[in-house]
Amino acid sequence: MRREFKFYVYILKCSDDSFYVGLTNDLELRLAQHSSGINSESYTASRLPVEMKYYCEFRYIDQAIAFEKKIKGWSRKKKQALIEENWDEIVKLSACYHPYFKKKED
Repeated sequence: MRREFKFYVYILKCSDDSFYVGLTNDLELRLAQHSSGINSESYTASRLPVEMKYYCEFRYIDQAIAFEKKIKGWSRKKKQALIEENWDEIVKLSACYHPYFKKKED
């Protein structure tokens, strides 16, 4: 039986314009940790300041982990489309996209 909590997958934009994708159960605390640079070995520590660009809430950790792994593998353009909630662009940037299967306009 799975216990219910809140989990978040998030995307930070770093000062070098790169994206960092992470997972947490406390979004506010995690952003504070990234922003402080407390862990000098972390990816974001040398790329401060960071800015929260996107997050998505999950009830179950396994769903959050699966989504985090999925978007970590995405291109920068596809992550940007997610941040902008540009669903059409996400589809176009998908590996299985083919214009032949494009939804016809009514």
